[in-house]
Amino acid sequence: MKKAFVIVIIGLLIVFGGIFGFKAFVNSKIAEAMAHMPKPVVTVSAATAEIAHWHPQLRAVASLAAVQGVEVSPQIAGNVTAIRFHSGQYVQAGTPLVQIDDSTQLAQLASDQAQLRLASSNLQRTKELIATKAASQAQLDSAQATYQTDQAAIKDIQATLNKLTISAPFSGYLGIRQVNVGQYLTPGTKIVDLQSWSPLYANFTLPQSDLKNIQAGTPVQIQTDALPGQTFSGKVTALGSAVNSTTRQIEVQATIDNPKNQLRPGLFGELTVVRDTTEKVLVIPVSAISYNTFGDYVYVIHKEKKDGKTQETAVQQVIKPGKQRDGMVEILSGLKQGDTIVTAGQVKLVNGSLVTISHDA
Repeated sequence: MKKAFVIVIIGLLIVFGGIFGFKAFVNSKIAEAMAHMPKPVVTVSAATAEIAHWHPQLRAVASLAAVQGVEVSPQIAGNVTAIRFHSGQYVQAGTPLVQIDDSTQLAQLASDQAQLRLASSNLQRTKELIATKAASQAQLDSAQATYQTDQAAIKDIQATLNKLTISAPFSGYLGIRQVNVGQYLTPGTKIVDLQSWSPLYANFTLPQSDLKNIQAGTPVQIQTDALPGQTFSGKVTALGSAVNSTTRQIEVQATIDNPKNQLRPGLFGELTVVRDTTEKVLVIPVSAISYNTFGDYVYVIHKEKKDGKTQETAVQQVIKPGKQRDGMVEILSGLKQGDTIVTAGQVKLVNGSLVTISHDA
């Protein structure tokens, strides 16, 4: 029984040994064949690291504000008797917007005008009497004072009437109406927003270290995600009178052109301060950079001769990128001018891969 068991074990060892031995033999032959096969050549796109002249830029987040903007509200309480505007309408300065009940004031004006006419007649009559010495100087002074008092009363009631007719204080665009006819308004009640849109202020802050690089007249550009792909230009018009002692930032205000009224007060965007000077920077396309946990790198194409033929090999090179602009990135270290780097096809590459450069557009 034991002898049969041993024979079975030996048989199994022979069978499995043959199987594994055959697999090892096949694998060795495959490896040998692969070793003699030429390395695959990967087609890639490439570009050259080159020197560019960039204007140094300062960046900040800016908030847009109207040069003139206000919440229109009444100064005197009363009921709304007429609304003379539509939401979103453009109005000129002085355009009547809302009428508050002025019936009492109009009645008072009529009474004051009658008093003024009487005072004018009395003053004229007193002047005639004093010419014949039939009236005293005191009577003339009293008549003159009464006339001037009645004049002042009319001016006062007219000023009140002007306040009851609420008009646009400047030209601009109206917002959404907040009141209705018949509504009782108190002083300060919001009636509607009025904003001027062109130009606009862009308010932002910069660190105190940038104070030397900015002054009134310095060009700026702003972009906002509300209008992607569009850039609006302007100039710095004012700097804060002091640096904030807590944040060490200085307030800056620029005036932005908005000729087509596309921007709105309240928007925010990325503002760039463009300095007059230029600097030389080494740049490559952003698409050339690959990223991993060990750092940023690119594939540099090296040419070498082998067996009388020129080969192009892609070699990984760690780099230190800097600022980005218009699809290009500044290279602070790791490359030199004239280096050829892979810009497309990196996903197929490993360090040392053979490549051929595609010249298709």
